[in-house]
Amino acid sequence: MKRSGTADLPLHYGAVPPWLAERMAKLGLAITEVVLMEYGKADWIRRMSDPCWFQSLGAVMGMDWHSSGITTSVLGALKKAINPHAKELGIYICGGKGKHSRQVPNELVAVGEQTGLDAGQLVHASKLSAKVDNTAIQDGFQLYLHSFIVSNEGQWAVIQQGLNDDTGTARRYHWHSQQLQSFVNEPHTAICGLQTDNILNLVDKEAAPARSGILTLSKESPNELLSEIQHLVLPAHHDVRAKDVDLKRLGAMLWLTHEKKPADFEELLLLEGMGPRTLQSLALVSEVIHGTNSRFKDPARFAFAHGGKDGHPFPVPTKVYDETISTLHTAVQKAKIGQSDKLQAIKKLTELAQRAEEGFIPNNNFEQLIEKERNESWRYGGRTVMGKAQPPTRKASKGVQLRLF
Repeated sequence: MKRSGTADLPLHYGAVPPWLAERMAKLGLAITEVVLMEYGKADWIRRMSDPCWFQSLGAVMGMDWHSSGITTSVLGALKKAINPHAKELGIYICGGKGKHSRQVPNELVAVGEQTGLDAGQLVHASKLSAKVDNTAIQDGFQLYLHSFIVSNEGQWAVIQQGLNDDTGTARRYHWHSQQLQSFVNEPHTAICGLQTDNILNLVDKEAAPARSGILTLSKESPNELLSEIQHLVLPAHHDVRAKDVDLKRLGAMLWLTHEKKPADFEELLLLEGMGPRTLQSLALVSEVIHGTNSRFKDPARFAFAHGGKDGHPFPVPTKVYDETISTLHTAVQKAKIGQSDKLQAIKKLTELAQRAEEGFIPNNNFEQLIEKERNESWRYGGRTVMGKAQPPTRKASKGVQLRLF
C-alpha cells in the first residue's frame, strides 16, 4: 500500500456557485451510498486517504480538475450531504476550513456519544495529525483546513491543507488509520504539493536521530516501513491538455458510449431513455466507484463527466449532471429494497469500458473533442461561474466531429 507522495496543487480562490454546490452534494451522497453498499465503510475511508481518487472524485463532481479548491469544495459538499444521514450511513465528517477546523474536538465528542467510540482517542489523533503537519513538517505551508472523517467502526482518515503565500500553491496531507503505525515515523498516506526548497520533516524515516533529541509526539514506533511513494503531480496550467489525460482510456470510453452502444446495456436495463452524453458521464462516475487504484493517475480524464465551473475543459452540463444524479439515486433506492439490477448495470459500465480499451488506438484530435463539448454545451444547460453557455456561431459550429476514437 502506498503511503506518501507529492503533487502540485495550484491555488485557486472563489466560491463554488450555489447551482453547482447543490449538485455536488447530491452526487457525492449518491456515490458514497453506492461505495458503502458495494465495498463497505472501511473502503470508503481508505479512498478518502488516496489523493488520486480524491482528486478524481472532485473532477467528476464538476470542480476545477487540478486546483486546491477541490479540497474545500468536495469536503464541504460531502459534509453537507452525508452528516444528516450519518446514523444510517455510519460515516461522520468533522471540521473543515478556518473556524470549522477548530470545532473538530467538539464534533468528535458528539460522534463518540452517538457511536460509543472513544472520543478521547479520536481527538488525540486529530490534534497530533495537525501538530505533525503544521510543526513537525516545516515546509512553508500553514494549515488552514483540517477535516477528520470517521466511521462508526472506528476507522478514520484525516485530510488537511496548507497554504504557501510565497509560491501561490497549496499542499494537501492525507492520513489513514489503517496504515498508521506511528505518528512520528512516515505517518501519511500522501502529502500532495510542490516541493520548492529544502524542508524540515521530522517525521521522515531519515529523521529518527533528530527526533530522539526532541519532545516526541508518540511513544510508538513502526515494525516495518513501506517504501513506495505515491505521486500526483498537477500542472499550473488551468486548461485540460492531451498530455494530462490517458487518451486510450478516454477514447475507448467515448467510443463505447457514443458509437458502439452494445446490446448488453439494454439487457441490463440501463439505456432506456438515456442518451450518449449522459452515458458518458455515468461511465466516468461508475469508474470512480468501481475502478481500481491504478486508474486514477490522470484525474483530468474525469472532468469529461461534468466539465468544470471555470469552463475547463468545458462548461458544466447541468442537464446531464441532473440526469446522472437521478439515475444513480434511483439505482440506490431500488437496491435498498432488493432491486439491484440498475446498480449492477452501472457497475457493468466500468467493466465494458475497460474491455473496450484492449487494442484500442485513439486519434490525436484532442482539441476537436474539447471544441465539440464546448459547442454543444448550451444544449445540455452548460454553465460556468461566468454565466450560461451560448450557442456557437455558425462558423464555429461547422465541421466539428468527435474523432478521438
